[in-house]
Amino acid sequence: MRIKLEQLTQTLKNQSTSLYTFSGNEPLLIQEATDQVRTFARAHGYTERELFTVDQHFNWSDLLSACNNRSLFGDRKFIDIRIPSGKPGKEGSKAIEAYCKALPPDTIALFTLPRIDKQGQASKWFKTLESTGIFVPLYSIDRDQLPEWLSQRLARQHQKTTPATLQFLADRLEGNLLAAHQEMQKLTLLYPNGDLSFEQVKDVVLNVARYDVYRLADALISGDSIRYHRILSGLQEEGTAPLLILATLTEQIRQLITIRKGLNSGQSPDQLLLKARIWGERQKIFLTAAKRTSSHALLHKLCQAAHIDRIIKGVAQGDIWDELLQLGLPFIDRSNLMVESRQHPKE
Repeated sequence: MRIKLEQLTQTLKNQSTSLYTFSGNEPLLIQEATDQVRTFARAHGYTERELFTVDQHFNWSDLLSACNNRSLFGDRKFIDIRIPSGKPGKEGSKAIEAYCKALPPDTIALFTLPRIDKQGQASKWFKTLESTGIFVPLYSIDRDQLPEWLSQRLARQHQKTTPATLQFLADRLEGNLLAAHQEMQKLTLLYPNGDLSFEQVKDVVLNVARYDVYRLADALISGDSIRYHRILSGLQEEGTAPLLILATLTEQIRQLITIRKGLNSGQSPDQLLLKARIWGERQKIFLTAAKRTSSHALLHKLCQAAHIDRIIKGVAQGDIWDELLQLGLPFIDRSNLMVESRQHPKE
């Protein structure tokens, strides 16, 4: 059964299963969720712990043997299985399915996986884990949800601040929840319970945002010029290779072109997203972006990208970072979009 992280505490109290699976790309959330399960296990007598980290040389029979062998002292077991690649392989898939079919008594098992793509989630071993026990997705906090997440963190330590200050915090801490957690701890050490002023927060919190090209791409697709500018500046300061940035943005633009042209020809949005290899929560922002722009505007962006590529290679003149900034300006071509809408009224 799939649940949200907020439901984990109550689920543990209900003791409804002995199998848990965590999957995600956010180290802080994974660590905190793991600590919750381990604390619960220790409190309920699961004092013997075995840790298995799966790599290409891992022997799955070791795991099955550990699960089936009773402790010499009769202790309950906590089995911690980590699969960093997210791909157990043929032998591992069979071992996972076999384990789920006959859960051993007096044993709690925790499988930890990275974020699994749509194809992986459709595999038999993954579906078996999800249906047999409790599955908790632990993904990065979206930018628009980050202020509320920070507010909840402050509330845990009996502190609060204004919405404007929370937005300030989100701007500084975006993309690095572990750093955000550390900054929250600073605030509780330096200030008493109650309201925190903007000045107090600003004096403590460092600019620890972890900028990356995928967040830049999300800002491009969502048309958020201010955020795009901020992240691009951060990438420039960190010395990120312009070619890496350009390659990522160009791929996003090509995906949008695929979707926009498909919409023009009346194709199903779901099929277009599949064709463009857009998964999960990104599907909504891509479809929204494709609907608000035109093929003409997107092709113009592609030409801009080609020009930047020539600048990077030294065969054209221009400032690379200024051109990358211009590439991120909203690509809404309303005049051409109106023409396309009249030609394809069903969209």
